[in-house]
Amino acid sequence: MDMSGSERIEAPVETVWQALNDPEILRQAIPGCESLEKTSDTNMTAKVVLKIGPIKAKFEGAVELQNLNPPHSYTIAGEGKGGLAGFAKGGADVSLAADGADATILTYTVKAEVGGKIAQLGSRLIDSTSKKLAGEFFSKFGEIVAGGAGDDAAAS
Repeated sequence: MDMSGSERIEAPVETVWQALNDPEILRQAIPGCESLEKTSDTNMTAKVVLKIGPIKAKFEGAVELQNLNPPHSYTIAGEGKGGLAGFAKGGADVSLAADGADATILTYTVKAEVGGKIAQLGSRLIDSTSKKLAGEFFSKFGEIVAGGAGDDAAAS
């Protein structure tokens, strides 16, 4: 399953880049995220609860930042296991481009795959849920970063 999109964020590229590397901001933006902890400069562990159709599962897994090209782009890759529900793995190629001095266009391409019980739900349900979750993440991320630009008002 692949999808792409973009989000205009009312903050300079450098601010957006710092936020993309801030586990606390990522935790707030990831739908269903219970915890996200940095284990190194490029690795994090995560716990996320997701509901896909009739299945609700808690995923525990690892997130890695790859192909870093600060402050322009990176790949965020993750894999999580949801017990009996199955597994999910995937990543997003994220790129940033200035839109004037105080705004950034964040463009993303997401690739994801699932297995186990979740995979039995059907590709249309999985695709629509994935698109919704990606949209929620990037929209919420944009709100947090734009609201926190220049001050510490990003706490929610």
